[in-house]
Amino acid sequence: MAKLWLKVQRYLRRKPVRFFTFLALYLMAGSLVFLHSGFGGQQTTPQAQASPPSAEGAELPFPGDLHLGRGLQEPGEAPSIGRRHGPWFKGKDGATDRAKLGDYGGGTWSRALKGRAVREKEEERAKYIGCYLDDTQSRALRGVSFFDYKKMTVFRCQDNCAERGYLYAGLEFGAECYCGHKIQAPNASEAECDMACKGERGGMCGGANRLSVYRLQLAQESTRRYGSAIFRGCFRRPDNLSLALPVTVAMPNMSVDKCVDLCTEKEYPLAALGGTACHCGFPTTRFPLHEREDEQLCAHKCGAEEFESCGTPSYFIVYQTQVQDNRCMDRRFLPAKSQQLIALASFPGAGNTWARHLIELATGFYTGSYYFDGSLYNKGFKGERDHWRSGRTICIKTHESGQKEIEAFDAAILLIRNPYKALMAEFNRKYGGHIGFAAHAHWKGKEWPEFVRNYAPWWATHTLDWLRFGRKVLVVHFEDLRRDLFAQLGRMVALLGVAAREDRLLCVESQKDGNFKRSGLRKLEFDPYTADMQRSIAAYIRTVDAALRRRNLTGLPDDYFPR
Repeated sequence: MAKLWLKVQRYLRRKPVRFFTFLALYLMAGSLVFLHSGFGGQQTTPQAQASPPSAEGAELPFPGDLHLGRGLQEPGEAPSIGRRHGPWFKGKDGATDRAKLGDYGGGTWSRALKGRAVREKEEERAKYIGCYLDDTQSRALRGVSFFDYKKMTVFRCQDNCAERGYLYAGLEFGAECYCGHKIQAPNASEAECDMACKGERGGMCGGANRLSVYRLQLAQESTRRYGSAIFRGCFRRPDNLSLALPVTVAMPNMSVDKCVDLCTEKEYPLAALGGTACHCGFPTTRFPLHEREDEQLCAHKCGAEEFESCGTPSYFIVYQTQVQDNRCMDRRFLPAKSQQLIALASFPGAGNTWARHLIELATGFYTGSYYFDGSLYNKGFKGERDHWRSGRTICIKTHESGQKEIEAFDAAILLIRNPYKALMAEFNRKYGGHIGFAAHAHWKGKEWPEFVRNYAPWWATHTLDWLRFGRKVLVVHFEDLRRDLFAQLGRMVALLGVAAREDRLLCVESQKDGNFKRSGLRKLEFDPYTADMQRSIAAYIRTVDAALRRRNLTGLPDDYFPR
């Protein structure tokens, strides 16, 4: 052994370069082991600890000690120096909560993928409409298709078709998925769709040349796509066509593809098909796309496409191209320091980030935040890094609900959302990130009941405190903002003291989704709310509704209750 060691020493003395190379490799290996051990440890997730603020004398269920509204920070947020973090920021053992900080190593994304693999579906996401014939030479559904002979499920097929904006999803031969806007085949006997899905027990996935077809309930007409274009609907021809849609090209052999390609090439966001003429333009006051007509008025076959409608000279079929409407994309900080601080206040999960996106597009000015979220900053919310009192932003996002924090603002837009939806959205964000989803195990485990017990009373006390302590509060219901964006956003902009141009608001309508919209069909196949949860939340809804009406404000929308 000694002789061998002497030989190695002589070899390395003769070859010093090799010696130093081995030494460097050894040190690098040690560093990698050290780094791996540093990141590999599991950290605990703290349990919420809080006490519900006073609710104007109303006695709310779930008495406890909640302070959830203090110093709230979103997951995905990078740690910051000197920022506002409440006591919840540490776990019970003092360790930083990774669920709050976000997992930049891919954990959040992997959780979302795991959740996707589970059979979760949105409430009433699709309706089974029957078994249909299919022919390899003439498909019943003629959109995109994909196959998976090991893991195909009904939900996976529906989800893929919905993501692409199709109205129908069909499964065949246990493993094949087809999407389309129309079913172009006759019905078959239900007994002929008898093949189980390859990826799930109990799911039926058509048969040999037979499709099990579903209509995707949430694939609304406004999100229908043709290739990369979004279907907007059927609209009456504008009065002054040349001003409303400045480009018109005659196309005797009209097809959706040809018109969309033409308008995309000419860099217009709208393609309007009018029989044998293709028109291109922007949404304007002359053509605002607010009054949709019955699609049957536009049901005229295209000259070069057998199964698509190309509109008529009086009623246009309109698609939105992939061209970005730049009339509302410019944003900057306020040119002079604002003399008042305006809050954009909401309970978490009520659409605050989406509302900020809309406000920035409508006003052209950045919004700020009471917190700092690195993921939002990286997505373009440049006001996220400013101190909330800087005066350079048009309004400030906050989830705070304490008297001192509320009275620090001169005015507020109070965004309220159905608590059943808001709680689920916040739970998804907490365990899956801004656009991810909580895994099935989180919904079925202890996390969900504990979350509802702690957060549900905060939904009520948050609104009650802002109504009680806030100055000049404008109440906006999330559901109204989704249904009538143009009018509700106009109210919000007016409170902010900005004269937003109407064409800019129309531009916002076509860019409304932003970068933080979750996939439309990703919820649960079961109702996560127990009977006890529903009784408690119903009490909170009644309390908030009564408080709004006492101030002569519009009460909560009818669909909040009964559950």
